[in-house]
Amino acid sequence: MIHLSNITRQHGSQVLFRDAGFQILPGTHTGLVGPNGAGKTTIFRIITGEEEVDAGEITRARKTTIGYFSQDVGDMTGRSALEEVMAGAGDTVRLGRELKEMESAMGELMSEDAMADLLERYGAVMEEFEHKGGYDLDSRAQSVLTGLGIGPDRFHQPVESFSGGWKMRIALAQILTLKPDVLLLDEPTNHLDVESIIWLEQWLADTFDGALLMTSHDRDFMNRVVTRVVEVANKSITTYGGNYDFYERERELRRDQLLASHRRQQEMLSKEEEFIARFAARASHAAQVQSRVKKLEKIDRIEIPAEERVVRFEFNDPPRSGDDVVVMESLAKSWALPDGGEHPVFGGVSGVIRRRNKIAVVGVNGAGKSTFLKVLAGQAEPTTGTVGLGANVELGYFSQHAMELLDPKKSVFETLQDAIPLAGIGVIRNLLGAFLFSGDAADKRIENLSGGEKSRVVLATLLARQVNFLVLDEPTNHLDIRSREILLGALKNFAGTVVLVSHDRHFLRLLVDRVFEIDHGEMRVYEGTYDYYLGKVNGEG
Repeated sequence: MIHLSNITRQHGSQVLFRDAGFQILPGTHTGLVGPNGAGKTTIFRIITGEEEVDAGEITRARKTTIGYFSQDVGDMTGRSALEEVMAGAGDTVRLGRELKEMESAMGELMSEDAMADLLERYGAVMEEFEHKGGYDLDSRAQSVLTGLGIGPDRFHQPVESFSGGWKMRIALAQILTLKPDVLLLDEPTNHLDVESIIWLEQWLADTFDGALLMTSHDRDFMNRVVTRVVEVANKSITTYGGNYDFYERERELRRDQLLASHRRQQEMLSKEEEFIARFAARASHAAQVQSRVKKLEKIDRIEIPAEERVVRFEFNDPPRSGDDVVVMESLAKSWALPDGGEHPVFGGVSGVIRRRNKIAVVGVNGAGKSTFLKVLAGQAEPTTGTVGLGANVELGYFSQHAMELLDPKKSVFETLQDAIPLAGIGVIRNLLGAFLFSGDAADKRIENLSGGEKSRVVLATLLARQVNFLVLDEPTNHLDIRSREILLGALKNFAGTVVLVSHDRHFLRLLVDRVFEIDHGEMRVYEGTYDYYLGKVNGEG
């Protein structure tokens, strides 16, 4: 369907990949992985024709429709949500108009030859219209919007009234409704809640019959959706058959084999070079020396790719809090409405958060999870009831807003130094290394960081301080899989208490021991892991 053969691309002096290639075949579901800056977005842009290769060839099957969802949604104005989604299928709408025009023309008098030409054209247009799913376009658009959390009550709402995150859902719905032959998805789960992620998984598995190439920081989503992984790294492109977990295991296995081959080659080279050095000056061995020199010149040297450096950092245990970290009595929160009324968010919450609990707060989008965390963290006052912190509780709060409070002119190092002024330079550099800011990266200004890098800075400052109660609202947003694993390890080893909201199911599954579910203003407490919670809500026990 799409073949990339021997392609080379570089940006300035940076070579992204050389003489690389892979294929996108009909019906395949492929994950695109690699470190930041390796060239994943460039691959998407090459496939869509937005970017050219420096060398190599790209071939596409004739009439292949490509749909590309990126994080740049562009301007959305002047339409309702449903109209915006259907506008993405402009070609399909045009074909529908052509069919109607030709059907009208068939009622007019014309010669047999003209009618034959019209019928032939009509058949071709109808075939393309059917291929693009034209007959169920409207119902498909409504179904996709609903699946992504925008129900019928919001179909006709102006797109301008939606927040940035909801506009991303509309843009994603637009691409899915198109039903292209090749679907390119760049981080499709970034702005989705768990319910929408599960719906998208099922849609890709059961409804979409085209080829898929996608990036995602959600390990569970990748594992459930892809059956093949293409890695862009170390100036090459490598294909692995299997899901993300298989890719990780196979990559380690291949690396071990490469290291073993490299070691054997180095031993052989050392012996040959020793022979050459030893007998180079002896005329009696001149022929042998020359033979071995030529042999070495022909050898294809095995290169070991630079290993991604991970610094292990042992966080100091925070001061011990009392056994009861938070006590809640009839806690409730409502937001005031413009007409003077109130919108209840949650109510009647009573209970205790105990020391060393790792608690997930779950619920559909808009259920009030973030509001509950704000009340816990003292960022919002409860409408009724009380929330009290226990003895010696030192609270640290993370939200997406926290990234906006960073001083853009300070470096990463200076930002962390401000948070822990008594720590030595070595301690700060080690901590920054643990959060992937090694070497020069520690001296980058905040204003030049990506969203994921800013998240890591804020999380590093939180975990460096002597807090024993962490309240984290979507700490995994913007973080890639490797960064999420680092944060997961830090929180698992954290000797304090954690309450968090996250839509990363893998993260929750490996971390939490209690679940608070907010549903229609009520809170239900599940005394067990995230898997235990899922089993209960799915009627498995």
